[in-house]
Amino acid sequence: MAGRVLCGCGRAASAGWAPVPRGLLAASGLCPRRGCGETAGLRAMGFSEEQARRLLGLQPRLGPQRREAAAAQLLLLGLSAEAALGLLERSPALLRMPTERLQERAQELRRLGLDGGQLQRAVSRCPQLFTLPRRRMAATVRLLREQCLFTAEQLREVLGSCPAVLLEEPRRLHHHFQYVYFRMGVQQKEMVKAGLFRMPFAELRNRHIFLERRGLYQTPHKGQTQTSNPKLKDILQLPEKDFLASLARSTPEEYEVFKKLLAREEEEEEEEEEEDRDALYTEEDEDLDSEGSKTAQE
Repeated sequence: MAGRVLCGCGRAASAGWAPVPRGLLAASGLCPRRGCGETAGLRAMGFSEEQARRLLGLQPRLGPQRREAAAAQLLLLGLSAEAALGLLERSPALLRMPTERLQERAQELRRLGLDGGQLQRAVSRCPQLFTLPRRRMAATVRLLREQCLFTAEQLREVLGSCPAVLLEEPRRLHHHFQYVYFRMGVQQKEMVKAGLFRMPFAELRNRHIFLERRGLYQTPHKGQTQTSNPKLKDILQLPEKDFLASLARSTPEEYEVFKKLLAREEEEEEEEEEEDRDALYTEEDEDLDSEGSKTAQE
């Protein structure tokens, strides 16, 4: 599909928007020619008439060269015409990104180990990867490698199964990891196999504490490798109905009551922490006032 990049793509390349390899155009037997309408250009790139019409409806004031250049870059990643169109419909801001930025980000993702089908699936599921600030992405990668201690291969698997992890705020991501590592006693290898970051942290925590309070999960002691705890994969991947029936041996009603009680506990803990902070500030203010009074008397 990507090989059918035609005259419109060539026009964009000549304008400096999309450096599409000449060999790609030559292989298709097509060449750029003036007057070939934008719809015709998109059709020759592999889009159907209906797909071209949908694509033209995105950012209608945008020049044809940018539109064709962005579409060409997505096709060159190996996306089908429908997948490329769907991505642009979900994230039309990509049409306004310089082609060089799209290329650079694709290269950065490849350096992280995402290539071929993995790269295609990652950008299709998470188009925000193209617009994510470089520093933010670098900070997340550094956290996963240096603080969470995932190997390069494990990082590739994490990103392949959950590319949206790169969009997470690093501090929250680190807390997510630490909870599973220290509180649940799970090692990196099992985290990767289970697809840790695919479940929101709040739901993971709810399931873990529910099992724990029912006596079905115990935090392993340091150095302990064998436990009777449920596998992390089952905790994360089972639908709620199956999780309750096979792991928690409970009912949906009990689980709902538990989640409400847990939320109330957390609110009360937060209120107590705020009261403790307020009391501490009050004591500090009183000490300062007392010292100031003594100084004045002297």
